[in-house]
Amino acid sequence: MDETAPEGQLSSLAHFGTEVKEARVGRQLAQKHLAQGTGYSIAYVSKVEHGVLVPSQRFAEHCDTVFGTNGLFARLRRRIDESETPSWFKPYLKLEPKACRILDFSVNCLIGLLQTEDYARAIFRAGKPHENTQMIDKRVVGRMRRRDEVLGRSGAPALWSVLHEGCLRTIVGGADVMSRQLEHLAVVGDTPGTDLQVLPFAAGAAAAHILPFTVLTFADGTPTTLWTDGPLGGRLFQTETTVAQITELYERLRAHALSPDDSLSVIRTISRELQ
Repeated sequence: MDETAPEGQLSSLAHFGTEVKEARVGRQLAQKHLAQGTGYSIAYVSKVEHGVLVPSQRFAEHCDTVFGTNGLFARLRRRIDESETPSWFKPYLKLEPKACRILDFSVNCLIGLLQTEDYARAIFRAGKPHENTQMIDKRVVGRMRRRDEVLGRSGAPALWSVLHEGCLRTIVGGADVMSRQLEHLAVVGDTPGTDLQVLPFAAGAAAAHILPFTVLTFADGTPTTLWTDGPLGGRLFQTETTVAQITELYERLRAHALSPDDSLSVIRTISRELQ
């Protein structure tokens, strides 16, 4: 049983597996029949039913097709991610997909939208060293889905991220993982709609006392929103004066940072150093 679930209750992952098995058995289908119907292997189906593998959204949707359950398993699959989201982060996640522009300042760790799978796994493992592998994998899947849904969709928000050099120099997950992360960063930074600027150590005190933060702006009338991170969680601010102060601060950070072209050059150089 998932150690994060209340005593006597199944985790969302275990519940999904149980429901799949009950639906399959109730329709007198063998695992091989479900495997054929969903396009996955028998081993994959077995692991899902035993609650030891996070199912893909595609698998859930195909289960709905095979069982004729009208989106039930797709909804159960989304609950797996939702159940593992800290309550203090949910307000931000509701706003992020609606944003037309995301302004980010990252200090020691890259924002989730810019992370690779291996980098995210290393971050989660460091933050929760006693959590089992299945739970870490589930968190990684959720983060990658969020990244793809926000930045990969049509009409994706413009992303501008100022990266303190410490983000690039901190070797997360080992040299190979970090090198690939920086390669990914360079590719993303070279695509339309995304701008990256490196704030070098040489900038001195310009950012020495500033915690990471993100500003979301909207086209639908939603107030510009500030999100600040801390060791005990994060917090949203929408007070006009507070948001205005941070927005001005962000402009100063960009002024002290390298140009986007020079920043990409630095990112690629550090990546090669790690190879």
